[in-house]
Amino acid sequence: MDSKIKTLEEKIAKAKLGGGEQRIQRQHQNKKLTARERVEYLLDEGSFEEIGILVTHRTTDFGMDKELFYGDGVVTGYGTINGRLVYIFAQDFTVFGGALSETHAEKICKVMDMAVKMGAPMIGLNDSGGARIQEGVKSLGGYADIFHRNVQTSGVIPQISAIMGPCAGGAVYSPAMTDFTLMVEDTSYMFVTGPNVVKTVTNEEVTSEELGGASTHATKSGVAHITSANDIECLEDIKKLLSYLPQNNQEPPKQIPYTLTDELREQLANIVPDNPNKPYDMHDVIGGIIDEDSFYEIHKDYAENIIVGFARIGGKSVGIVANQPLFLAGVLDVNSSKKAARFTRFCDCFNIPLLVLVDVPGFLPGTDQEWNGIIVHGAKLLYALSEATVPKVTVITRKAYGGAYDVMNSKHIGADLNFAWPNAEIAVMGAKGASEIIFRKEIKASDDPEAKLAEKEAEYADKFANPYRAAQRGFIDEVILPENTRRKLIKAFSMLENKKIEQPKRKHGNIPL
Repeated sequence: MDSKIKTLEEKIAKAKLGGGEQRIQRQHQNKKLTARERVEYLLDEGSFEEIGILVTHRTTDFGMDKELFYGDGVVTGYGTINGRLVYIFAQDFTVFGGALSETHAEKICKVMDMAVKMGAPMIGLNDSGGARIQEGVKSLGGYADIFHRNVQTSGVIPQISAIMGPCAGGAVYSPAMTDFTLMVEDTSYMFVTGPNVVKTVTNEEVTSEELGGASTHATKSGVAHITSANDIECLEDIKKLLSYLPQNNQEPPKQIPYTLTDELREQLANIVPDNPNKPYDMHDVIGGIIDEDSFYEIHKDYAENIIVGFARIGGKSVGIVANQPLFLAGVLDVNSSKKAARFTRFCDCFNIPLLVLVDVPGFLPGTDQEWNGIIVHGAKLLYALSEATVPKVTVITRKAYGGAYDVMNSKHIGADLNFAWPNAEIAVMGAKGASEIIFRKEIKASDDPEAKLAEKEAEYADKFANPYRAAQRGFIDEVILPENTRRKLIKAFSMLENKKIEQPKRKHGNIPL
């Protein structure tokens, strides 16, 4: 018996060494933690239970039968984060460069299946050179097995992907179908075709970092939702993100104990300038509404004319979608519409109430926007907010013009409560532009066209550039003082807590993708 115990201990010790000390050192030299170090840091101390530690690949071609590593390049199992059950896989770059084989994929699929059965989040730590070419179609089939589970799992449990090294070729499509993708600056990259292929096909000279690094995907493509400075920060970001999310689509997010006070926030009265054309930072409004220091922004550096992220109001997790007047005056365009629509749909999947803060002058005009499909992409946000059945509350802080008023969670598309501040302007367009159209003949015939325009502009503004016409029709439920906003929202979300909507029976809608 002693010899058998010794054999087991030796196999486990060998498995925990991955590709060996030399490759572990190389991983550290590249400023990266090993797969096991990442798992141990992310999960609560002593909580990790590994599954499949003694698995090896089955390939005999190309001399692979002489290269066997226990675990086969991926660490899989379950544990807890702040006491909550999660399932995890971490690809081990020290073993075959983390390349995915048939058995490597089987291990990942096994924990994905368990995560769905138990209704717990699935976390993938990606660090892989791609498919194991010695296995041919078997490794490709393994990727497809994972992809299929990503789709079947979508909207059932939260799926989080952290790119902590290379992720190329077909491998990128698994993270792309999960809910959130995090990337580590300088050490991670994602692309379908690498720099060498790009050069061969298009003659473009580009580095891996320029083509698919964290900064590129955070600012240009929007593939990365969050970027982190290093492995440790990335793992901390995963913990923070999870704190706002429920375990699955059948549960509400965890509520933090909160004691109500008067909840007045005087600073909110001084944020929006009197001049309707002067910008301000919507982050200041968000900061005055939410629980202190609770905002966690998603897609921070992409499509900055709209803000999305998680926060807490009265201890409850909410998702925030807000126009940002500091960038492009807060207009809706192709990228901001896609960004907000995706975030809205995630919140709706996982029972997270939505707060929409509106200061929008319309959609961005121009050939670039029209040729790139602003009609379809703008419709995505309209569709997402119309479809969402979670509690939805809107606050118009200043402008709500034209079709963008409709899109930004108006009463007409199913918002539960709509508030407006006294300086809000709800109209088809701004007073000046409207006056130039409506009173064109009078202005042209006037002895002083400029004075006449100013007169008519003031007349139009008095009638329409305010929230009261909308309030008279019931499109705005209440015009509120800015300093009362937080108190109103706490009560609103508390009232809406048990909201239920029965949807028409259908397989699924056909969102304009």
